[in-house]
Amino acid sequence: MAQRSTVYKANINIADMDRGYYADHLITLALHPSETQERMMVRLLAFILNASEHLSFARGLSSEDDGPELYEQALNGDIDLWVAFGQPDEKWLRKASNRARKVLLYTYGGRSVGVWWPQHESALQRYTNLAVWEIGEAQVTEMLGLVDRSMVLQASISEGQLWLSNAEKSVHIVPVMLKEAKD
Repeated sequence: MAQRSTVYKANINIADMDRGYYADHLITLALHPSETQERMMVRLLAFILNASEHLSFARGLSSEDDGPELYEQALNGDIDLWVAFGQPDEKWLRKASNRARKVLLYTYGGRSVGVWWPQHESALQRYTNLAVWEIGEAQVTEMLGLVDRSMVLQASISEGQLWLSNAEKSVHIVPVMLKEAKD
């Protein structure tokens, strides 16, 4: 019998001073049995950093044949923003770059990013609509202290830095840009 996803709910108050975006979001996250809590929290972090009325999670985990896990779609059906996670291969990012106006990749995993990035950096430079961000291993580990089946979080973003907190704990996150997208 297949294992079922574990459902997490997050009530997030976002104050993004960098973009002038202030809103509350109620998000349901499904943690697939093959997914780690670290990855789930990076997905949540990406949502917070790019939050908008139209940003939404796909129904299931993405595979190479599927679309984005987190995306923003224009009224005409085009994908304005495609958000990817981890350390995908160049083919996957080429597909995303061809199908979306802008693609964001959030890498994490500590030393493995240091191995993956030099191997792919030159090939990924040709995708002008792709931005690559790294979330440090220590910061991802700290976010695990916020995990609860029913999370109430406050997110404050200023000058490219994020403070994510619940009633007991606060985590300071500074994403590092590895590659900038050219608009």
